[in-house]
Amino acid sequence: MLHEEDKHFLWSIYSAAAIILTWKGLWVGIYEIPIVSNYVNSPFVFLFLGLTMLTFSGLVFKEFDPLGGMEKAMVNRINEVLVHPQKEQFRILYHDKEQKKQIEIPAVSINRLDESAMIVTLPTKEEIFIPIHRIKKIFQNDKIYWRA
Repeated sequence: MLHEEDKHFLWSIYSAAAIILTWKGLWVGIYEIPIVSNYVNSPFVFLFLGLTMLTFSGLVFKEFDPLGGMEKAMVNRINEVLVHPQKEQFRILYHDKEQKKQIEIPAVSINRLDESAMIVTLPTKEEIFIPIHRIKKIFQNDKIYWRA
């Protein structure tokens, strides 16, 4: 089973290859147009134009961040657990930085998700905030449902 970060990284590479091959086809096609080939003979002009377009669109920074989608994937998995009809079957394992150990909490104690944190209500009615990036595994009936 691939880790979520591996899946995201492979999907980023696949997307980049698809864009590159599409652009290659477009640029070769443009060179076949007589008007363009008479005035622009250098492929570096098109390379510069393509990179400029990608930079201004923000696509390079948004889509090809190999670890950028990790938090989003974790939030999606936790949301799946929160809406699951048998939520009591799930447990979440996270790394506590203060105690320097892995701590397991039942999914029924999750109150809600914030932007980058999971808010958990303890039996003492105290709320703690667990950063999403500290979540390591989600278990369902002692089987791994998801892992970072």
